[in-house]
Amino acid sequence: MSGKADPRTAGERTTSRARLDRGRGALGPALELVHTGRAPTRAVLTAELGVTRATAGAVAAELEALGLIRVDARPGAAAGSQGRPSHRLQVAEDGPVALAAQIHADGFRAALVGLGGRIVATAPGCETVEADPAKVLGSVVEAGAELLRTTGRRCVGAGLAVPSAVAEPAGLALNPLHLAWPVGAPVREIFADCVRAAGIDGPAFAGNDVNLAALAEHRHGAGRGARDLLCVATGHRGVGGALVLDGRLHTGSSGLALEVGHLTVNPEGRPCHCGSRGCLDVEADPLALLVEAGRAPGPEVSLLQQANDLLRTQYDDPAVRTAAEALIDRLGLGLAGLVNILNPDRIILGGLHRTLLDADPARLRAVVADRSLWGQSGGVPILGCTLDHDSLVGAAELAWQPVLDDPLAALAWAA
Repeated sequence: MSGKADPRTAGERTTSRARLDRGRGALGPALELVHTGRAPTRAVLTAELGVTRATAGAVAAELEALGLIRVDARPGAAAGSQGRPSHRLQVAEDGPVALAAQIHADGFRAALVGLGGRIVATAPGCETVEADPAKVLGSVVEAGAELLRTTGRRCVGAGLAVPSAVAEPAGLALNPLHLAWPVGAPVREIFADCVRAAGIDGPAFAGNDVNLAALAEHRHGAGRGARDLLCVATGHRGVGGALVLDGRLHTGSSGLALEVGHLTVNPEGRPCHCGSRGCLDVEADPLALLVEAGRAPGPEVSLLQQANDLLRTQYDDPAVRTAAEALIDRLGLGLAGLVNILNPDRIILGGLHRTLLDADPARLRAVVADRSLWGQSGGVPILGCTLDHDSLVGAAELAWQPVLDDPLAALAWAA
């Protein structure tokens, strides 16, 4: 028998390599399409990438070899469909994860988040945030490291969500108003040091919690399909906003855009931490609702839970309804101003604002329409956020972004 290689086999290998070489630049875009659910099959992937079916197949095979996606080579044809069914694509359930951490006024939490925005594991939340950011971030990172040890998952990096504007490029928390942290704390540097000290590989990132919630909702939740997405949310304290343009966060020249919490919505209202008065930050957050309704905040659970529970269980109480209507009117006034400036094609609301929308959607939408020029001409869809822990998922998106940009380069360290 001849010792020469079968020329057909060699040719097939050469062709396969050539296809993959042509498709290497498509690995990141292909992974993002699967990650965001926009390419459930290889046929859709082929069309979205604008490549041949063979090249799309080579790209999908490479992503599968990297442990990032799974290709179902024997899918069942859908009822009533015609032609050969396409291979189905999904993120690998046992693939790598990102470590996500969130700090807020009432505690912190760590989680592992896979591709597709799937929360794989969470650590029990802590309800105390001390004045030393290094101590707090060390604790939340150690909780995440324990999750990694327990699950044995490979980690691509870490992301942190904080209730403050985060100035770039230094990663400084400029206004942690509801934390006892020093203004300008270098949270990204501290977080990265804690990640390295815990023996976790991969880069570390930090961002504003509402920015990251908006990013997560745009990719995996209520914001999917929007081009210009405005997100406004109140979590445990204060009000934040974010804008996603063409799939990317708009953070301004130095990361400080969309500080919507300091829009004045009640000129004679409560003093704000920023030095002004009647800001959305203190007129439409959980504490504002409790005070407006004549309820004394208790220490048992978070302010957000107390406010949500009040709306959901006692909305028929005249004092609660009156308080809710006052917050809805103030929120609507702020949203109307943002609509006039930004002209978004969708608004999503998170935290207590989502509960206010659920309580009286017609009132909020009417206020926005009446007070905004563009709202009067067509109306902007206003929806509630749909993801649980969207800031955590968004923090993980920061860590996943280098992998989405260039999977081969980002995972080279783990090869």
